[in-house]
Amino acid sequence: MAAKRQKHGKEPPAAPKSFRDRPEPASQRIIAFLQRRGRAVAVAAVLLATLRIVATYHVFDHTSDEPAHLACGMEYLAKGAYTWETQHPPLARLAVALGPYLIGLRPQNTPHTGYIQMFREGVNILYSGHRYELALSMARAGVLPFFWLACLVVYLWGVRYFHRAVAATAVLFFTFVPPVLAHSGLATTDIALTAFLAAAFLAGRIWLEEPTWKHGLLFGVLSGLMLLAKFSCLVFFPASVALSLAWYFYRQRPGLAEVWKSAVERIPSLGLAVLTGCVVVWGGYRFSFDKVPAPELWAGIQMVREHNTIGHLCYLLGNVGEHGFWDFYWVALAVKTPVGYLALLAVGVALAFRKEAAFRNLWLPLAFSMGILLVGMFSHINIGIRHVLPVFVGFSLLAAFAALHLLQTGGGRRGAVLVAGLLCCWFGASSLLAHPDYLAYFNESTWFTEPENILVDSDLDWGQDQKRLARRLHELGATEVAYAPYIMGDLEREHGFPRIVNLQKHTPVVGWNAVSVTTWKEIRILDWPVNFWPPRERVGKSILLWYFPPPPGMPPVTAPPR
Repeated sequence: MAAKRQKHGKEPPAAPKSFRDRPEPASQRIIAFLQRRGRAVAVAAVLLATLRIVATYHVFDHTSDEPAHLACGMEYLAKGAYTWETQHPPLARLAVALGPYLIGLRPQNTPHTGYIQMFREGVNILYSGHRYELALSMARAGVLPFFWLACLVVYLWGVRYFHRAVAATAVLFFTFVPPVLAHSGLATTDIALTAFLAAAFLAGRIWLEEPTWKHGLLFGVLSGLMLLAKFSCLVFFPASVALSLAWYFYRQRPGLAEVWKSAVERIPSLGLAVLTGCVVVWGGYRFSFDKVPAPELWAGIQMVREHNTIGHLCYLLGNVGEHGFWDFYWVALAVKTPVGYLALLAVGVALAFRKEAAFRNLWLPLAFSMGILLVGMFSHINIGIRHVLPVFVGFSLLAAFAALHLLQTGGGRRGAVLVAGLLCCWFGASSLLAHPDYLAYFNESTWFTEPENILVDSDLDWGQDQKRLARRLHELGATEVAYAPYIMGDLEREHGFPRIVNLQKHTPVVGWNAVSVTTWKEIRILDWPVNFWPPRERVGKSILLWYFPPPPGMPPVTAPPR
């Protein structure tokens, strides 16, 4: 029979391959790789992000708030005092001041004659010793450990409640979010809050599940450090916990007796956590005492309350106010987060409301981030997405789960796999192309308008482009410029500016006019730019530059290059 088949040129049909012999889809191979090498992928992502962050240090000069934080931290380190301002606790400020302190910088003893002097003291510290670049870089490097801790929390959260592939992907996503990169590269307090708020929340969840003495102690330490990072945790943490518990009671419907028994079992370890947290906080204020322990703590909390009551100058979509906008952080999130990330986040949020067991742990990161955003709706201080930066911890876990879910369930459907791949690539490319302007990043939804028509301040112009402006004016041969800087600094002597003259409110000055978009749009010190649009050029992302020739017969201030 075999000879007969060969004679007629026909081969017997091949036996069907077993399932194991079939090539595994690429999507499954990706997930398997992340599962096997998740820790290495996460470490690589953190290292890459660290390089991207450090690469921005010499691009930008100091921003508006960095000198103030440096001044307060330096006073604490060098003098053992904390008198400049108590509205922010000392932890992040200590980290910011440590590097400059180690290279020999010290307080400059600027007189305490007003709030603005705190900023002047910080600037004087940066300029002292004529090592501005090194001093600023050392101050900014002080917040890198907080970024690393935030990444570690994302990874541990993903491993414990999902699996290693989700954990690694979430870290990768978190380290590609432009606002996270931006505020991990500045000597401020926002990434410290992000790290310890998320760490305390995760530790609290673990303690609830396993109320051991060890977990209670860890929860207490991290809660104390959270409070020492930034006082906004006093409203963010309870809101996130309340939303988490509400969702738990809605889904699990535990009986009253069960709840009471669980609460009683946790009282001893909770007491340890509270006691430990109090000791950590008091220690952060050097165990100071004046009628009450840590009087700077209570003064700072009161100052934050008064600040929120009075309000702060805010800007959104062309409107200026002093008591905030309920939708500020929602708009900021929509325009300052890569579109690919937002699309995956939307899928993750949708999955969180499904009742299947595979999705039951998605409610926790969703509740963490949504609690922060809900509090933000009632804040009277709307000056940047940085104030709700911790939302990217929970959102990165949701987006990562969604991406892997699309890959997992789309193994036989090329459409789902293609969508997941395109969204991830879009997200990654958008983040990489933003370098080094992570602070001023806006996504593609704003391509048909100028970003300053939506947001300014620390979302666009925080004074970071002065070095770029000085370099550009030098290239243009400018000998004089009309300019109102957004930051405090010795721009002519220390940064190489030509002679600076005052901007005029209603008419431009003959010659070069440089306009900071925050001073124009939010502070509104001038109104003429709209009548001379567009500007000659945009310097960096935040400064607009015009040249107005002199009238006939008047010698030019500076002849523009051909």
